[in-house]
Amino acid sequence: TPRLPEAAGAVRPAPPAVTPERADEPPVRVYLSRTGGVETVPLEQYVTGVLAAEMPAGFELEALKAQAIAARTFIVRRLATGDTSGTPNRRADVNDTVSHQAYISQAQLSKWPDNGKAEGLAKLQQAVKQTKGLVLVYQGKPITASFFSSSGGYTENSEEYWSVKIPYLRSVPSPWEATINPSNRQTFDIPVDRVLRKLGQQASETSESAFASGSSSRKQAGTAQTRKVNKPIQVLSLTTGRKVKEIRIGGQIYTGREVREKLGLRSTQFTMALDGEDVKITTYGYGHGIGMSQWGANGMAKEGFTATQILKHYYTGVSFQQASHFIK
Repeated sequence: TPRLPEAAGAVRPAPPAVTPERADEPPVRVYLSRTGGVETVPLEQYVTGVLAAEMPAGFELEALKAQAIAARTFIVRRLATGDTSGTPNRRADVNDTVSHQAYISQAQLSKWPDNGKAEGLAKLQQAVKQTKGLVLVYQGKPITASFFSSSGGYTENSEEYWSVKIPYLRSVPSPWEATINPSNRQTFDIPVDRVLRKLGQQASETSESAFASGSSSRKQAGTAQTRKVNKPIQVLSLTTGRKVKEIRIGGQIYTGREVREKLGLRSTQFTMALDGEDVKITTYGYGHGIGMSQWGANGMAKEGFTATQILKHYYTGVSFQQASHFIK
């Protein structure tokens, strides 16, 4: 994702990071994966660093505000429960990678004005300031505010990608990405042999003839009748979010998530078809599909929806609370 600019007045020699009004904010210890160090910053500065890493400054302000609230909710949930998992020796509250939330350090952000990014950073800081302290809650507790880049038309129920059903992470329509995200649909070819090797099928099975010989009497997803087919690739079922749930490839059955991870696909919403010695794959959207779509949020903002309306669309049954209610 594109990185963003720095605030007006931050062109002084000293980095803009900690200002006096932030001194009373809860500190966040961030493990910096590139250096192995730990950076301790006030809560709202941390949210700014996440926003800078996770969403382009060119997005609409209301989308940026929605992202800021989601990012703040993620870290407040960890702070409130003392969760330090995923950090070396548990000596930090969070890491700076997408396994938690991407984050741009204070040192990096302080260089943005000199790189022509002052206006963008000011916009990010505005989004954080206008949502100061606000977090998403469900039944009185901060939620797992998962988000992803872009959907193929619907978000996903949590249990259909992860192993647990979360009541506020339900599949909802998200049609905006198709018209505003230029890379929402991507098509490419992979040699048949490589596909099968990546899926763990033996080298002796990786010839095109072996691949093409699989037959099935299972029902093709989306059709009303069961019929005898001779297809080496056959979608067997779809999730609620219209993504691949189960698919037969070369005589073996895989989940959509397995195929995505083994082949490095952008999402579990994809089509596959044999094309000579290649498999032609088209993917829709980008990411796990659970929670808020960032491109969808931007599309909603362009149509006039507010940050809170965006968040209530993507997180079912949530409300809002101040972070100070959970952490001091």
